[in-house]
Amino acid sequence: MPLSEDQLIARHAPLVRRQALALIGKLPASVELDDLMQAGMMGLLDAVRRYQQQADAQFETYAVTRIRGAMLDELRSQDWLPRSVRAKARSIEDAIRTLRHRLLRPATEAEIAEEMGLNLADYQALLEEAHGVQILMYEDLAQHREDRGGEGALDTTTEGGGGNPLDWLMRESLRSVLIEAIRNLPEREQLLLSLQFEQDLNQKEIAAVLEITEGRVSQLRSQAVARIRAWLASHSWEPDEDTDDYEHLL
Repeated sequence: MPLSEDQLIARHAPLVRRQALALIGKLPASVELDDLMQAGMMGLLDAVRRYQQQADAQFETYAVTRIRGAMLDELRSQDWLPRSVRAKARSIEDAIRTLRHRLLRPATEAEIAEEMGLNLADYQALLEEAHGVQILMYEDLAQHREDRGGEGALDTTTEGGGGNPLDWLMRESLRSVLIEAIRNLPEREQLLLSLQFEQDLNQKEIAAVLEITEGRVSQLRSQAVARIRAWLASHSWEPDEDTDDYEHLL
């Protein structure tokens, strides 16, 4: 017998808290857990109303996508990331992009620091300050691997389900460029992303595997994000600030 709307919401409400807790640890202290959970509950309600009744496990996969999307929408609406942080991240990306064109290979940290007129320690501190830019991208890079079935895969369905053919083609194109960007990361940064998203390791576990500090993990992760963003910009993916699809990735 199909579950009612209220029963589906009650059964899957714990998903909302789990998703909120997964996000909140990576966000500034100014972001409230209750705000994320409220947005997530709206996402769950939306999932219940849109979903065509199938097996419960399939609904859970769909619901997680809707819950996470609602939380990310809430974060964007709050404009939680200060402009100063965005500016710092952009300066790193610009330096990486410039060096990539000049050197025809990924630049080292020392080379990026020199390009920015910084010593290595100051550059690494800048990576720490700019780390908040990574949250939206990293949450969607995972893309529920168990359901997508491909490295770096992106969801090519639109909110309504079927999708505009032009939107679909653009997302497929972006997917290809994103996979290429990840493959062109330095090996150490590729490994870090693999440990996080394929092996589901937390920051402490990644630090142990790579034999570095947790702070160093954060720096390398921020640098990997900057490289990916710079690669996308170099391959004609430099959108307007209010482009929703790109914001979900970056």
